Amino acid sequence: MTDRPSYLPERLALLANAEAAEFLTEGLLTGREDVPSIKLNQVTEPLPDGDRRGDLQPVRDLAEDAMAYCGHNGLKVTQADPWLAPRLHAALRLTRREAADPGLWNYLSLGVAPDYVVWRHLPEPKTNKIAKVATERFRGQYHKQAFARLWWAAELFRDGSDYGPVVTACGNQDILNTALRMSVINHRPTAQAIVRLVAKGVITTGREANALAGAINASAATLMYDVIAPDAERESRALLDWIDEAETARQVSRNVLPTGPDEEPAPQLSVSTLVDYFTDLFADAPVRGRDDAEEVEGED
Repeated sequence: MTDRPSYLPERLALLANAEAAEFLTEGLLTGREDVPSIKLNQVTEPLPDGDRRGDLQPVRDLAEDAMAYCGHNGLKVTQADPWLAPRLHAALRLTRREAADPGLWNYLSLGVAPDYVVWRHLPEPKTNKIAKVATERFRGQYHKQAFARLWWAAELFRDGSDYGPVVTACGNQDILNTALRMSVINHRPTAQAIVRLVAKGVITTGREANALAGAINASAATLMYDVIAPDAERESRALLDWIDEAETARQVSRNVLPTGPDEEPAPQLSVSTLVDYFTDLFADAPVRGRDDAEEVEGED
């Protein structure tokens, strides 16, 4: 199985898409080879800032601890997502502009923790077919790339400084995989309403999560959610202060959730309004298998 890089510098770096492609070999994707880390670090670019946020070891430690967390507790690899997402977000303390650079995520997946990507995303082998990690887990869009998807899930589902909703969202793979790519998820009351439906048990299965996401996205074409459920005006000061605090911040806790930037949470009235609206949407949404289940239940 792919092992941790043999060479780890002190600082994170940027790895361009074109350079990253060279290291996406069949051996790596099947988990049979390691990344030639010295060669990889010869083609990276330094981060534009030299602050503490660029330290490599904290991120490496988080990847190792995520694997250990699942291993020690007998959990599926998917359970690494709700554990790692808020901690990765709190450790990196990025602006959205910084997080939009794929070079950072390419480097995390290939230069810092390729063993984590293989461990997390290598599928179960099928008959007469070699299992491979999809290349997009190493170098891909923000909602597919192994580390970018977790950071953006934490960014879009956190409620101000509270990462609790992130744990709920990332604990449902279909919410994570489907809702994360929808543009309406940038509206915070929408994101919080989706999480609340999952937490309340209204949405429990993958089919239900996909049906809800489809209904919300379709409805957004004719109804502006920010009109019926306005968000609080957000200021950048809280985020910038939180980023500045990285210089003196302690290591992200492994046992309790960290605290995000001290931003005002989404208005509760707006969230409640959308919870009610989305509940009605979901009641009418086509869920594969739901009609059959209701027919069977009606026969009792």
